[in-house]
Amino acid sequence: MRYFLGFLVILAVAAGIVFVVASRGAAPSIQVLQPAKAIGVDAVLDVTIETPKARFSRLDITLEQNGKSTPLFSLAAPGSATLKQETPDQIRISRPIGKRALPDLQAGAARIVVTAARTTLFGLRTKEASAIREVTARFNPPRVAAVSTHHYVNLGGSEMVVYTVSPPDVTSGVLVGDMFYPGFPASGAGVKSSDPGLRVAFFALLYDQDLMTPVRLMAQDEAGNHTQTSFDYKPFTKKFTKGRVELNDAFLHRVVPEILEHSPELKVAVRTDEDYLPAFLEINRTLRRIDAEKIVALARQTAPEMLWKGPFIPLGNAKVESKFADHRTYYYEKKEVDQQVHLGFDLAVTKQIPVLAGNDGKVVYADYLGIYGNCVIIDHGMGVQSLYGHLSSIGVKPGDTVTRGQQIGRSGMTGLAAGDHLHFSILLQGNPVNPVEWWDPHWIEDRVMRKLRE
Repeated sequence: MRYFLGFLVILAVAAGIVFVVASRGAAPSIQVLQPAKAIGVDAVLDVTIETPKARFSRLDITLEQNGKSTPLFSLAAPGSATLKQETPDQIRISRPIGKRALPDLQAGAARIVVTAARTTLFGLRTKEASAIREVTARFNPPRVAAVSTHHYVNLGGSEMVVYTVSPPDVTSGVLVGDMFYPGFPASGAGVKSSDPGLRVAFFALLYDQDLMTPVRLMAQDEAGNHTQTSFDYKPFTKKFTKGRVELNDAFLHRVVPEILEHSPELKVAVRTDEDYLPAFLEINRTLRRIDAEKIVALARQTAPEMLWKGPFIPLGNAKVESKFADHRTYYYEKKEVDQQVHLGFDLAVTKQIPVLAGNDGKVVYADYLGIYGNCVIIDHGMGVQSLYGHLSSIGVKPGDTVTRGQQIGRSGMTGLAAGDHLHFSILLQGNPVNPVEWWDPHWIEDRVMRKLRE
């Protein structure tokens, strides 16, 4: 009897422990990813719910507005929703919830309610959680219209448009094909106006885009309502040069080890002299692409104001060794091994001459950058940046404010440089454009200053 009573006590304690542990089990975790604040014509619901082994006893999503509840999803009736198991414990539910999908949805306040439950203790207890997202339904698209006139853009070149957008708090800018160039408040360019929606946007027709690529103003609000509007512009074709680059072992032995040492993201091992050409090709292809992605990412640090004034200054008394969008064919031992496009100007004078900032701005990068070697990138505001590559030394650091003509380093032959020179690029939202225009005072006057005055 004592053993039996002891067994019952142990069983009761064990049952109590199981009950307590089960009672403390967490309820499902809910995250409403979309919509954030507003619902438009084509809004999408995006929700993740997590619980052990993704086993739910209940999962309901509804939209409530003006006392009416509209089912969006349930385990028994998923409707048009897509359910995806992302991890063993987490599922993701998405479906359209805008006016197009829910015709009875009205403009104004609404809320999305997500309720999830799971059972514990062999189904004897239920753990439930809810999440509510307050939203506003809006269906009228923003309005956008050009204010400036006479827009001319060369293939590989830049342009600027002044436009107005309403309401003023929406995302807006210029679409060139699928490339987006955001607009910035015109007050940042020194324009005084009573219109809070007046904007300035620099945009480009990239060297590898079709001449007839559509160029449109666009605006989109937080509800996802968007609009696109054409404006007057005229594109002009431009011929680019072609070049031939002869590779030799002396060049490969000099540049490849240095670049690999500074580029751990490029997983290339050089074991013998015969490995230098494959390593070079990996640098010229893969690392060139990685560098371009880093440069585009740096464009996000641009200031919303025009930090520069007047034409940019080029490297004085320099010989042009390579022009913008020069199509290069690489040869090794008289055999073609690669082709790439050179997206800047190579300018040479003598060894280690002072390199000057092309215009006023703020340094956003000053370090080794793959094929560019020692490199400085200066932000001039509103998406405009300048790049200085192959430097032998760097005299500035990120965060420094520089003025037009200030020394930022010295020319060199770091990175993929055959000799001492400066690689100079102008960037729009991280995309290289023809620097010749930015050196030209007539272009600056007609394409920028005239429009701002008008």
